Amino acid sequence: MRFAALIAAERLLPAFVALLAIAGCIGEDRAKAASPAANTEAIPLGTGFDFYVLSLSWSPSWCKAYDPQGKTDQCEAGGRRRGLVVHGLWPQYESGYPENCPSQAPRRVPEALGRQYLDLIPSMGLIGHQWRKHGTCSGLGQADYFAVTRIARERLAIPPDLLSTGQSRDLSVSSIEMAFVEINPGMTPQMIAVTCEGRLLDEIRICFDKELNFRICPQVDSRACRRSAVDLPRAQ
Repeated sequence: MRFAALIAAERLLPAFVALLAIAGCIGEDRAKAASPAANTEAIPLGTGFDFYVLSLSWSPSWCKAYDPQGKTDQCEAGGRRRGLVVHGLWPQYESGYPENCPSQAPRRVPEALGRQYLDLIPSMGLIGHQWRKHGTCSGLGQADYFAVTRIARERLAIPPDLLSTGQSRDLSVSSIEMAFVEINPGMTPQMIAVTCEGRLLDEIRICFDKELNFRICPQVDSRACRRSAVDLPRAQ
């Protein structure tokens, strides 16, 4: 009986080994799918500048100051729950920045292209303005410039305190910076600047290199808000 059992086990062993190999391959494939490196998109590389600033605007501050009646696309009733929205992706020099550069690309952004990015930049007018002022200085065509803008935004995690727009609150500038640093590996306080208009939170500016890795930007950081705390108005 023992001999028969051993023979049966030997016959089953190759099948068992094959099953282990298949399971290992499946596990490896799943690990690759979950790995950020495996899902990294090819990033069109810009030219003619040193680095990018991704500028995120606190939408309730802008609407409170410039459109309290909710007449614009950004502030109308359907968009009032917006918090941080993309203001733009700005090519920068180590000192200063280019703007309104000559470009062979059209000045106008076609609606078919712009509407793909309304979830990030909530108005066609702002999309067109950002292309003309900043995108033309990126060395990229329109489609690539806005594709890089999306990739930059998707690489940035937003702290939970800045996802809620239901109530007004005060936050210290240092706590906002540290909240970003804590949930974005590789970021340091020298790579982020919080700006304000009076007491209101205006923008959060994040510095990226051309391959969209976080990088230091002393001049951008030096222009940060000098207040110790800022007010985040609620969405109206």
